[in-house]
Amino acid sequence: MASSHSSSPVPQSNSSDAFFKKEMDATKRFRPVQSLPDVCPKEPTGNVGDPNNLRDSPSLVVDQQRWTIYHSKVNLPAALNDPRLAKRESDFFTKTWGVDFVDTEVTPSFYLPQITKEHFALYQQEIAPREKVHERCKNICTPKDPFDRTLLYTHDKSRTDLEQVPKIFMKPDFALEDSLTFNAVLPWSHFSTAGGKGNRDAASSRLLQEKLSHYLDIVEVNIAHQISLRSEAFFHAMTSQHELQDYLRKTSQAVKLLRERISKIDKVMCEGSLRVLRLSLTRNNCIKAYNKLKLMATVHQTQPTVQLLLSTSEFVGALDLIATTQEVLQQELQGIHSFRHLGSQLCELEKLIDKMMIAEFSTYARNDLNRPLEDDCHVLEEERLVSLVFGLLKQRKLNFYEIYGDEMIITAKNIIKQCVVNTVSQIEEIDTEVVVKLADQMRMMNFPQWFDLLKTIFSKFTIFLKRIKATLNTIRSVVFLVLDKNQKTRDLEDTLQKNSAKDSTVDTEVAYLTHEGMFISDAFSEGELPPAAADTTSQRNTSPNSEPCSSDSVSEPECTTDSSSSKEQTSSSGTPGGVEMMISDDMKLTDLELVRLANNIQELLYNASDICHDRSVKFLMIRAKDGFLEKLNSNEFVALSRLMEGFILDTEQICGRKSMSLRGALQSQANRFVNRFHEERKTKLSLLLDNERWKQAEVPAEFQDLVDSVSDGRISLPEKKQAATEERKPTEFLTVEGQKYATVGTVLLLIRIILEYCQCVDNIPSIATDMLTRLSDLLKYFNSRSCQLVLGAGALQVVGLKTITTKNLALSSRCLQLIVHYIPIIRAHFEARLQPKQFSMLRHFDHITKDYNDHIAEISAKLVAIMDSLFDKLLSKYEVKAPVPSACFRNICKQMAKMHEAIYDLLPEEQTQTLFLRINASYKLHLKRQLAHLNVVNDGGPLNGLVTSDVAFYTGNLQALKGLNNLDLNMAEIWEQKR
Repeated sequence: MASSHSSSPVPQSNSSDAFFKKEMDATKRFRPVQSLPDVCPKEPTGNVGDPNNLRDSPSLVVDQQRWTIYHSKVNLPAALNDPRLAKRESDFFTKTWGVDFVDTEVTPSFYLPQITKEHFALYQQEIAPREKVHERCKNICTPKDPFDRTLLYTHDKSRTDLEQVPKIFMKPDFALEDSLTFNAVLPWSHFSTAGGKGNRDAASSRLLQEKLSHYLDIVEVNIAHQISLRSEAFFHAMTSQHELQDYLRKTSQAVKLLRERISKIDKVMCEGSLRVLRLSLTRNNCIKAYNKLKLMATVHQTQPTVQLLLSTSEFVGALDLIATTQEVLQQELQGIHSFRHLGSQLCELEKLIDKMMIAEFSTYARNDLNRPLEDDCHVLEEERLVSLVFGLLKQRKLNFYEIYGDEMIITAKNIIKQCVVNTVSQIEEIDTEVVVKLADQMRMMNFPQWFDLLKTIFSKFTIFLKRIKATLNTIRSVVFLVLDKNQKTRDLEDTLQKNSAKDSTVDTEVAYLTHEGMFISDAFSEGELPPAAADTTSQRNTSPNSEPCSSDSVSEPECTTDSSSSKEQTSSSGTPGGVEMMISDDMKLTDLELVRLANNIQELLYNASDICHDRSVKFLMIRAKDGFLEKLNSNEFVALSRLMEGFILDTEQICGRKSMSLRGALQSQANRFVNRFHEERKTKLSLLLDNERWKQAEVPAEFQDLVDSVSDGRISLPEKKQAATEERKPTEFLTVEGQKYATVGTVLLLIRIILEYCQCVDNIPSIATDMLTRLSDLLKYFNSRSCQLVLGAGALQVVGLKTITTKNLALSSRCLQLIVHYIPIIRAHFEARLQPKQFSMLRHFDHITKDYNDHIAEISAKLVAIMDSLFDKLLSKYEVKAPVPSACFRNICKQMAKMHEAIYDLLPEEQTQTLFLRINASYKLHLKRQLAHLNVVNDGGPLNGLVTSDVAFYTGNLQALKGLNNLDLNMAEIWEQKR
């Protein structure tokens, strides 16, 4: 190998590196052989500053992390895309990627500047003189060929020799085991011995052998040539191997020395300290094991303790103990084989406690609602109730109030049943052996007995609702306490989160001071430490012995006293405010659930009111089945209505919400009462009108008192005073606010009926609208019926009157005026008791007033018409002749005097004067017409004198009547005016 290396014409390192110089022009004439990359980099030899001594070929060791030209890759479409072509024919890329692949314009980058020729102007100016000098030197001096011609010749010769070797030997999958390859390398035809061709075959075999030997020599020569080219790198690697072994030997010695020193340091400085730490760790582990055993002993006593608590109905303490034990089992005693069944046992025990609490609450509700109904409305065993509610909330049994609601329904039924039984037992007239059913027994009671029974039921229900309200308020207070606790917990968490940044800052400073070897008391004073930092410091200064006694575990047997002593805590918290002591952080109830529960409890109170009302309605309907309530008189029904209204108001005040069932039943009964009340009064008024003879009636003292009570501004029926009534005598007129009214007996009773309507509205406000409608109907009926009887002369057939006199007409008018006087008072009375949206119903009174006034005007017109017909009859026969006064005028004055006598005591003086003025106007009209017919004029002649005398007689007689002396008759209008 050495001889071949020294004798082979292989160039040295300086010449071998020349193959990789791309700036030579010789590369254009031939392609040098590229050898494989070096495994070991070549160290520079000779002068360091000589660039020819450095390696230009790539190295896998040095160049693996550095980019070289061998890392460059070219995209095939980019290589095939000729930018010099404006448009090319459709090819593979346009078919695959679309026509846009050809004409797509590349968007210039925003991060690269636009380079123009101006950027190279300065460089061209600097390089132009150098280029001229270079061209001039190039023309003067011939270029020196740095390549060794011998090397080039050798390279070409070796390349030509290698080309003589068949390509099959160069294939990477060359294997003689393959039959085709074997036949191609060694043809069988050369080894055939048949046909006397042995000599020729032997020559062919020798020729083949020589050829293969020749190929072998060529390959060996080329291999030797390549080895000679790599000889320097090989020897350099060997040298480097020796140096590396020296370095390894020295490193091994240094490591051995270092280990000896470390061993000595370990024995002297570390072994004792580590032993102290190991013993301390062992001690801590022993302490933890001891505390763990104590904790196991405490947990082992859980079941007996729970049984003891349940025996005293201390459900909250038992649940807290179970929850704490479950937490300890899951966190600190997880995996303990002896406790593998304790968790499931505690779960079953917890389910048992749930059933026990529900049964206990049912018993409590039954005892609370079924105790004797007395005036005492305190909560029964409030501490027990609070404990039960808290335990049910802790177990998320949020439907416990439904149990209380079911008990309320049962108790309400029993209250009515017990009241009926007690009342029936005190009534001797009812034989309970014959009449078995309670409903039939109740129907046998008279109104006072039944009314007393209803009053007793209402009083019992009132006390019943007050007790329910007190109990439910206690339950709601517990719910609100839990809700308030949740809110405070959230506020505390928010405060801790806000202070977390400050705490972390203090922790960092404390850690730094401790690391620097300083004491915390030297850095901070107690006043300067924030509360959070002080708490953190106190926690860090606790001894290791206190670690097991954390809040998450029970380290001492005495820790169970907190659960066992919950009874004393409950007894000390007699009010719901003491429940806050029992509220722990394991109440997993959301605010929405608690608010919904509080609303449901409040709704339960409303349901209690509805239950009482529903049972009362059923009680009323049973008694009203035979029409008993419809047969009540006004006083009885008013008393019943007031009792029911009082009970409704009491329940609304207790429960805070209106219940419509009993109010609706009262309204229904009130409507029936109103119908019967109205029909009775209307029938009574009809009978009175049918028997009325329309004569002035005397006014008893009680009616005058009735009118006087109305004049005081209030409508009410005065109480009867028998002694005073016997002494006072009836009067002819009814005095109303200083005016005298002559009335008939029907109108007096009508006024009393009207006042009864108004009084009924005061007693039963809910029937105000119905009463208004019925009263307006009654007033309209009186107006129409009286018109039929008087103006329509219906009284002639009904009562048997011979004729309708002027006195009847005047008396009827005065009665109508009396009713009209009271209509505004009645309107104001109803207006004060109607809702604003019901004021439109008051228009009925306006229509009634108009109808009455029209009726009064018709009566006045009827009176005038009577005299008008009389004037027409008498004056049509009037003749102007002696004697004076004439018989015609004497008859007229006589009829006028009768008219005045008939109406003067009935009508007020103003109305009498107005009526006679209208009669006088009719008289003048008829006299004027007759004088015109007789051609008597005001000329002062004899006829004029006779007429003047008759008129003077008429005027004197008319003014001589009482109350008409100042009447302006204006008799000059009887004469025709001269034109």
